[in-house]
Amino acid sequence: MKRFFWGAVSLVAMAAPALAADLPVKAPPPVIPMYNWSGFYIGGNGGWAQADDCWNIFLTVAPGFLPDGCRSKSGGVVGGQIGYRWQLPGNHFVWGLEAQGDWANLNASRISALDPFFTLNTKVDGIGLFTAQWGFAWDTWLLYWKGGAAVTSNNFNVVTTVGGIDLASANSTRWGGVLGVGFEYGFTPNWSVGLEYDHLFMGSQDFACITAVCVGALSLNRITQDVDMVTVRFNYRFGGFGAPLVARY
Repeated sequence: MKRFFWGAVSLVAMAAPALAADLPVKAPPPVIPMYNWSGFYIGGNGGWAQADDCWNIFLTVAPGFLPDGCRSKSGGVVGGQIGYRWQLPGNHFVWGLEAQGDWANLNASRISALDPFFTLNTKVDGIGLFTAQWGFAWDTWLLYWKGGAAVTSNNFNVVTTVGGIDLASANSTRWGGVLGVGFEYGFTPNWSVGLEYDHLFMGSQDFACITAVCVGALSLNRITQDVDMVTVRFNYRFGGFGAPLVARY
């Protein structure tokens, strides 16, 4: 009986490794790539903007400015952007640089407060932004702030209120600053969609008097400008996820 017992034990011991080799092996947890915002991107945007312009006329006899009224003008904008972002693997902070250009159609007309014989027309037909970005990412979600330089393309002209006869005009490219905030969502490894708000501080700019009312004691126009923009943006980022594989449990 003892010989039979120990023989059976020996047989089981020899068979155990073979049986274990045939057992299924539990697969390791799936390795999922973490979303990363690093890389070059290019995209398009479109939305709405409003420009606020205030005209002032300088008096040479008694130095000082006479306010000639303000007017807001709003309309559509459409354009594109290109940039680069950096995000270290496992780090929530994102930095970036971006250039953006938009065509605009922001027109406004108003009768001069100093002389109702004249109507003042203003138009913004182009907007450019050159900015740095700082953001915080939650995987595929990104909240960011931006700031930098802004430029607008402007046209000003004066016509007669009755008859619309063109009397004087001026064009200008104006530089200023911009601050903005945006929220972006990466809905595929390469594509993202976002919403952004920007405020442009364009300051004031002086012109040799372009209004026909500027005669005698009136010799200079000073026009101040601010612009607000709200745009929907789509970006394509090169390089997929762009981060090393990190296991998630």
